[in-house]
Amino acid sequence: MLHLGGVRTALYSWLYARRMGGKFILRVEDTDRERSTEEAVRVILDGMAWLGLTVDEGPYFQTRRFDRYHQVIAQMLASGHAYHCYCTKEELDALREQQSARKEKPRYPGICRDRAGPRAGVQPVVRFRNPTEGTVVVADLVHGTVTFQNSELDDLIIARSDGTPTYNFCVVVDDMDMGITHVIRGDDHLNNTPRQMNMLRALGAAPPAYAHVPMILGPDGAKLSKRHGAVSVLQYEEEGYLPDALLNYLVRLGWSHGDQEVFTRDEMIAAFDIKDVNRAASAFNPEKLLWLNQQHMMRTAPATLVPYLRAQLRRLGLDCDDQPLLEGIVASQRERARTLKEMALNSRFFFTDAVEVDPKAAAKHLSGGALETLANVRDCLAMLPQWSAAGIHGVLNDLAAALGTGLGKIAQPVRVAVTGTAVSPPIDQTLGLLGRERTLARLDAVLRASPPP
Repeated sequence: MLHLGGVRTALYSWLYARRMGGKFILRVEDTDRERSTEEAVRVILDGMAWLGLTVDEGPYFQTRRFDRYHQVIAQMLASGHAYHCYCTKEELDALREQQSARKEKPRYPGICRDRAGPRAGVQPVVRFRNPTEGTVVVADLVHGTVTFQNSELDDLIIARSDGTPTYNFCVVVDDMDMGITHVIRGDDHLNNTPRQMNMLRALGAAPPAYAHVPMILGPDGAKLSKRHGAVSVLQYEEEGYLPDALLNYLVRLGWSHGDQEVFTRDEMIAAFDIKDVNRAASAFNPEKLLWLNQQHMMRTAPATLVPYLRAQLRRLGLDCDDQPLLEGIVASQRERARTLKEMALNSRFFFTDAVEVDPKAAAKHLSGGALETLANVRDCLAMLPQWSAAGIHGVLNDLAAALGTGLGKIAQPVRVAVTGTAVSPPIDQTLGLLGRERTLARLDAVLRASPPP
């Protein structure tokens, strides 16, 4: 599934390609058929689409390039850069146990490197003949210079016994064929890089520039995993997060630009450089993400947020195509909600014929003299010539002055009667959006149920 770590890596690649005028290429590395299910691939593509991380090329699928990989493997066998290995799984397992017992690093010691012929009854794998001397220097754009000794790198399997090419080999051929200039990936891949560079050089290709970004940790300091929250990035869509807010949060997990916290996409593109990414891992903070999401809700035009609110309302079984109403709800509710899901939940009363009044709110705000006040409000609102938030505000202010009380003593009984709770946007905005007919109907329903003394 496309999780937060994968999204951040994709974002860094996308931003760098956009800033440098390059191409952002999407490759689905699906040689592991057990993990690369159709559902997982669909989630990746849907997640990228929701995030707006548009690609310039792809998606390319490695499983559709097997003929090319087999061609290169044959070329490497012919040139002596690869060889057939006939060691069985049982023999290799026993070898690793012996190495572990001697406290040695488990590695393949090149048993079949110089083997003259096949071994009866054994279907061989193909291994890359890694150089045994010298070093591989990775000029990593995040970690700086990292040096590996070739003597520490064993001969990697590049094709399994059934002929299936392996991930580490496929990416080498892809990088070469696609003219990849920069590879940005998690630093858990750093140990793969020297082997891949050696294979590229064996094929006569120049390695790309590499940038290995740090891991994202959970709030508890452990590696971010399922137990910390969402499995797929699309769960953040379901929870009512904005894609721009999620990207803004992720770009700041390991990168900064002065003291700026909130970024538009264009601002991220203009400021981002992979060389500025920190080496240290960053911890995921759900509260910070919620704060940023609300910041983006506050700064985004209501009309732009309407499709996101509409999708959340549909999840609640409420369908509305009234654009002015939905824009008004966004404008009035976004200071009181941190996600679009929360906004939809808080706004259900706008889309129902009647509301269920919360008993605690009713006991506090719809008892005693409050009902008489409510009846006065109902009569004044019924005579309002033009229904608008400004007109409603004037009526309530005038009534508060006439009764010698504060506006809150007027607004709270009305709020509870029309929304069912003691919390809503400003009462004039709420009634303005609700409309004259439904406002009066809800006031009447409360007055009928508990008439004033």
